[in-house]
Amino acid sequence: MKKAITLLFLGSLTALGMSAPAMADECALAIDGNDAMQYNLKEMSVPATCKEVTITLHHSGKMPVTAMGHNWVLANTADYQAVATAGMSAGADHDYLPKDDARILAHTKLVGGGESTSVTFKTEGLAGKDLTFFCSFPGHFAMMKGAFKVV
Repeated sequence: MKKAITLLFLGSLTALGMSAPAMADECALAIDGNDAMQYNLKEMSVPATCKEVTITLHHSGKMPVTAMGHNWVLANTADYQAVATAGMSAGADHDYLPKDDARILAHTKLVGGGESTSVTFKTEGLAGKDLTFFCSFPGHFAMMKGAFKVV
């Protein structure tokens, strides 16, 4: 019902020659990581109507990727620590992620201060699951993590 009213309202604005307000894309999310090993969000969610979602990670710090790199990785909560631990031996060339690991549902590349990256992935089968996003740079995953939900 709300959607129908919103569409009716937006259609009325257009008919009157007025522009409709810009609507945020609910299937695109942004998150920020900094030099203090923190994300600005502890929870991220998208509606189940999103067939895919784009996550954009911005590193607002100044340190280079070799010293304070960040990425955004999604895994089942039960798997995230094991994925992060296995990633340490994978090295920076592999974004500190084990190669071809099916437990990794989505991930960005590592970025340093002032850089951004993004990943787009399908949400099919993720609704209602217990998911965690985290940074796989060694030593970061315990502090840089949060819940991801498809609701």
